[in-house]
Amino acid sequence: MTIATQAQTRYRGKADRPAVALMAVGHAVDDLYQGAVPALIPFFVAAHHWSYAAASGITLAATLLSSVIQPVFGVLVDRWALSWLVPAGMSVAGLGVGLSGLSANYWVTWLAIALSGLGVAAYHPGAARLARAASRGGHTGMSWFSLGGNVGFALAPVLVAPLLETYGVTATLPLLVPALVFAAVSTVLIRRLGSAGTTSGPREVPATDDWPNFGKLTFVLVVRSIQTFGLGTFLALYVQRRVGVGVAAGDAALTLFYGVGACGTLLGGWLAGRWGRMRTVRIGYALSIPGAVGMAVASGPLLYVFIAITALALYVPFSLHVTLGQDYLPNRIGTASGVTLGLAVSVGGLAVPLLGKLADATNLQVAVAVLAVLPILAFAVTLRLSEPR
Repeated sequence: MTIATQAQTRYRGKADRPAVALMAVGHAVDDLYQGAVPALIPFFVAAHHWSYAAASGITLAATLLSSVIQPVFGVLVDRWALSWLVPAGMSVAGLGVGLSGLSANYWVTWLAIALSGLGVAAYHPGAARLARAASRGGHTGMSWFSLGGNVGFALAPVLVAPLLETYGVTATLPLLVPALVFAAVSTVLIRRLGSAGTTSGPREVPATDDWPNFGKLTFVLVVRSIQTFGLGTFLALYVQRRVGVGVAAGDAALTLFYGVGACGTLLGGWLAGRWGRMRTVRIGYALSIPGAVGMAVASGPLLYVFIAITALALYVPFSLHVTLGQDYLPNRIGTASGVTLGLAVSVGGLAVPLLGKLADATNLQVAVAVLAVLPILAFAVTLRLSEPR
């Protein structure tokens, strides 16, 4: 074992667990505002009688701006650190959602949601950098941080629906409170970590950026994003038709998909510590192939088995994508985080309308069958990836 490897091993063995836990909760709070948008839209449509096109425009305001601009914030974080963007971004994300229901004017709501997306984008690169510092480069710590985002997204409807059902569509302002609370917590945490957030680990040897491998990783992420967005959009309807039990069957499928996916996120960090990242990533995508094919052909209760297999396989590599991207670009941790947590993750939403048109022209089973091809592409590209030096 080289001196550099020994130092890196020691570095990864001293994770700041309280800091990791707080970063995970903070990530949950921030991504709650991403998950709040699809939960808010039905209330906006019912209250203001918007068209489906207008509703999709709100989704576009949240996802497109957020995903495209995150790499820009990543570049800025790499150059000037800008740790204050973490609490500021979270505050802006909460402010946008908090203001979104206060006006009946469509464009005021559109701008408020776009503002929230801007805040989400500002948060992620710096937060991923701080989470890496708190976890000391360890895979398990980053898996907890990634899990936090998944949990926050999933919990958003649980918080939004009862609030607006009880007090009406103008009751969005209280949703700002969690952002302000954890913005303050993040500010204290940044001071505790000090300069740790400006480094990615010991540098016994000069670091070089591996753009070819980072480009391949980005391709894998985009393919995965299309599949997860597609399944998240159409899975409930698909299961209703294949199982034939009704709405409850579709809701159960979504709960299973995201619940097993959350477990897969944690499992990925644990497996990477024992098998290595690349082996874990490849096994995940290899397992997703039979899972996705099974979803396209199975019916009845067996369909739920393949949903669980697919969810587990797609989420096992989730947090490892972030650490791989950061290690491929050790001199541009913020840029890597902005791409792996932003652009490459959210861009799949842009492909969903095409899948919808395909389903309208044929049926949902054909669209799900097309999604089953994507894991083959992702797995093939992972075979060309190498462990970062």
